[in-house]
Amino acid sequence: MSPETLFRRITDYANRADPYPLYAELREHGVTRQEDGRYLVGTYYEINALLHDPRVSSDLRNRTAPDPEFQPPEGGLPSFIGLDDPEHHRLRGLAMRQFGPPHTPGRVDALRDDIARIAGELADRLRGKDRLDLVDDFAFPLPVTVICDLLGVPEEDVQQMHLWADTAIKSLDFAPGEDPGPRRRASQEARVAMGAYLGELAAKRRGHPTGDMLSGLVNDDGPDGRLTEVELMVTTVLLLIAGHETTVNLITNGMLTLLRHPEELERLRAHPELMPSAVEELLRYEPPVQFLPQRTPLTDIEVGGVTVPKGVPLILVLASGNRDPLRFPDADRFDPTREDNQHFGFGSGIHNCFGAPLARIETQIALTTLLHGLDTPRLLEDPPPYRTSPVLRGSRHLPLAQAADGVQAGR
Repeated sequence: MSPETLFRRITDYANRADPYPLYAELREHGVTRQEDGRYLVGTYYEINALLHDPRVSSDLRNRTAPDPEFQPPEGGLPSFIGLDDPEHHRLRGLAMRQFGPPHTPGRVDALRDDIARIAGELADRLRGKDRLDLVDDFAFPLPVTVICDLLGVPEEDVQQMHLWADTAIKSLDFAPGEDPGPRRRASQEARVAMGAYLGELAAKRRGHPTGDMLSGLVNDDGPDGRLTEVELMVTTVLLLIAGHETTVNLITNGMLTLLRHPEELERLRAHPELMPSAVEELLRYEPPVQFLPQRTPLTDIEVGGVTVPKGVPLILVLASGNRDPLRFPDADRFDPTREDNQHFGFGSGIHNCFGAPLARIETQIALTTLLHGLDTPRLLEDPPPYRTSPVLRGSRHLPLAQAADGVQAGR
């Protein structure tokens, strides 16, 4: 088939369960111009160079024509992941002061015990159940509880946070030929509602901190000052959405991969010290973020021998780069002990996911807990039903069966 139809085929829901043959086709053709004018890049070294190239913008307002699928928020400030330096650096730095070193070096590590407790409680509820949905019963409740606890969202409002976040994420759900207007409007409404809620919560903690990240953001007088009210709302919405959505998919994709590789599952059960390496391999092999659609050249640039014009949509297919055999030997093999594993699971460059340390800890604890807490689990559907989004790829449900008698066989 024509390489100009690759993006249409990649985003076709019929290919959601296994997009990797299409990524292999993309790598064969190098940088490809699509029928709608977009340019796709799927090879590791070209993606890596572009992620570190200051001539490539993350701000959609730099496009010469509106993109029918990806547009900046209507009448609002983009979050820092949709901005370039110096504004990106300022806003990201203000958020990072409350998340990690050097200002709050122990915040994430301090969550380990709470994450293990929540994971253990969720796993305990699954004991004796002969049927379960790993997404609804475990993979969603864990990270959404953790990120809400980190920000300081009251327990009774956690479910509302999830509903808003789920609606906001649907802005990335699309199918070829679909009118994106309704989902984009619903997404914007959900973000505004979530931002208003978090802004009000933050206002109550201004001058009365309660030790959570939201209190830190609203009361911090660092060298770059404080976030404005609008910046605070936009940043906290980003943290809440990004802080759980991708981790849900990472845990779910991880368990699905392990169940498809039972020998590796048993090895990790016997040697839990291998789990950190296994999570890095899962980030390479089945990443929750498949591609970055929001890149735009600020000038004509040459990529892989192809000139990409200024202002056109440039899509970096991270999941394709992660399977590039020129970078990773035996790239289509899942190898939990793989060394030299510089994947794009969290991106790279100045926009590298700053929540990566938390996502790593959550996933390591989650999968270790599941391997020892579930009773000889097996897949009831393979492939399982996937979410609509081709960007944040993950199972919508992961139906599993386990031994009904509660006796853990083969342990």
